[in-house]
Amino acid sequence: MKRLYLIGGPMGVGKTTVCRSLQARLDRSVFLDGDWCWDAHPFQVTGETRAMVMENICFLLNNFLRCSAYNHVIFCWVLHQQEILNELLSRLDLQDCRIRAVSLTASPEALSARIAADVQAGRRDQSALERSLAYLPLYEGLNTEKLDVSRLTPGEAAARLEDWT
Repeated sequence: MKRLYLIGGPMGVGKTTVCRSLQARLDRSVFLDGDWCWDAHPFQVTGETRAMVMENICFLLNNFLRCSAYNHVIFCWVLHQQEILNELLSRLDLQDCRIRAVSLTASPEALSARIAADVQAGRRDQSALERSLAYLPLYEGLNTEKLDVSRLTPGEAAARLEDWT
């Protein structure tokens, strides 16, 4: 049986790093970051680009789910609205697949410190902080497990994601 990990969370919470750590822990795993399906300059949010990115993501995830080389499919993206999760799930072939949907969260202080470090390192601009903090409360309303990573290393968070109890 395949295992599909859907990992959401606000910008800067550590989704990509945690998922990379999880991928290293899981044999026969593949990882897709939703941002890779929408990496454009300039970044434009329109009806057309939203439809395109969902099509890109679903195409790749379905191919990974069908491929016998992989037992674990790991996907991360902001995933801040239940409608996005629902649409994604409705478009995937989930036969013989267990799903684990998790929202990574952090305290506003921890999230601010992580984004400040990214800004200082040139990986994000200052406006990312305001957007990320505005998205943070949206995760409480989602039908996902919540994992507060404020005081966890990426490896510790990955270990908790790996455990399917």
